[in-house]
Amino acid sequence: MSTAATATAPAVTGIGVAAPNGLGLKAWWAAVLRGESGIRPLTRFDASPYPVRLAGEVPGFVDEEHVPSRLLQQTDRVTRLSLAAAKEALDDAGADPADLPDYAAGVVTANSAGGFEFGQRELEALWSRGGRHVSAYQSFAWFYAVNSGQISIRHGLRGASGVIVTEQAGGLDATAHARRQIRKGAHLVITGGIDSSLCPWGWAAHLAGGGLSTEPDPARAYLPFDRDASGYVVGEGGAHLVLEDAARARERGARAYGVIAGHGAAFDGPGSGSAGGPAGGASGGAVSSGCRLGAAAEAALADAGIGPGDVDVVFADAAGERTADRREAEALAELFGPRAVPVTAPKSMTGRLAAGGSALDLAAALMALHEQVVPPTTGTSAPADDCPVDLVTGAPRTGLRLRTALVLARGRGGFNSAVVVRAPAA
Repeated sequence: MSTAATATAPAVTGIGVAAPNGLGLKAWWAAVLRGESGIRPLTRFDASPYPVRLAGEVPGFVDEEHVPSRLLQQTDRVTRLSLAAAKEALDDAGADPADLPDYAAGVVTANSAGGFEFGQRELEALWSRGGRHVSAYQSFAWFYAVNSGQISIRHGLRGASGVIVTEQAGGLDATAHARRQIRKGAHLVITGGIDSSLCPWGWAAHLAGGGLSTEPDPARAYLPFDRDASGYVVGEGGAHLVLEDAARARERGARAYGVIAGHGAAFDGPGSGSAGGPAGGASGGAVSSGCRLGAAAEAALADAGIGPGDVDVVFADAAGERTADRREAEALAELFGPRAVPVTAPKSMTGRLAAGGSALDLAAALMALHEQVVPPTTGTSAPADDCPVDLVTGAPRTGLRLRTALVLARGRGGFNSAVVVRAPAA
């Protein structure tokens, strides 16, 4: 991508975060650089009857501090986290949608579980007290699009909006869709993804899907690319970003963390043994073990107008399952060469956050470019021999010139997505 192309690519001017290892951008990023994990024993409900009892819970979130009281009865935790992150992102960008023309701003988020906890509560009401005791808000509070809707209402974003449902790939796919809206003329779009389903109803779904690690030690439960990888840990949260037309952002003097330079997507179709699998993949794990992730990465590079040699760091999908990890490592080795580019997986500190996971990785990539540091992968001490990647472990890696990052994600059911992020033009 030429300097001129980078200058016109949509810019990310604001970031809001709700993560298991930090609520808010500054707290989360400081924890990431410290290698501080948010994976702990579940506290949101009694997990003792279940075979898996670890998760990544967003700490210290007081609903009343982030959501107007009138919305508390109408919203699930996932929407409250989304509203908090969206406001932080707008504040961080210094943008006020009220200053924009009508229909010039929108919201495109990703979500893969909806309002699970809200749905559980209303199911309990239905079966214990009858249908008349089910809240009228059940008609929308559980729905995948509710985060986009509530953010839109709260901030008056009346432009093109929507929701993307591609599980872990959703955070990247939503950002790509937001980029399309900017190219069509939108001035500003809030995008990203947040998920939360840490309730018994949601936990039953996660367990039924398979792939969760049963390791009881939080430090050993989720080890991407490790020879002892035994599955993944579920987390909640994610990130929202403010995406703006680059020229308009410069006109108002906004700071840009980076630009969204390219996107590619691919689907593990028939023959991969994954798309229609009941457990989401041939591995039976969090993601498909198919090999179309490399195709998504190649498409993203082509869309950005760059080659593999231009990529300075890769934020991996990092399934934490042996077959899927090996497939991802093979795809990276084929694209870049064995151990040819630094690879990291900061989600090792949060667990997999479904749609929020790739959005949070996108935020991490932007911060890495902004501060010229690669955050570490925790837990994994050395990649397995059949995973030929230069995994950044132990401590952040500095001393690199970081201009371009590739962010990868695979979603349950066969979704593959990749986004190229570049530093703003000087």
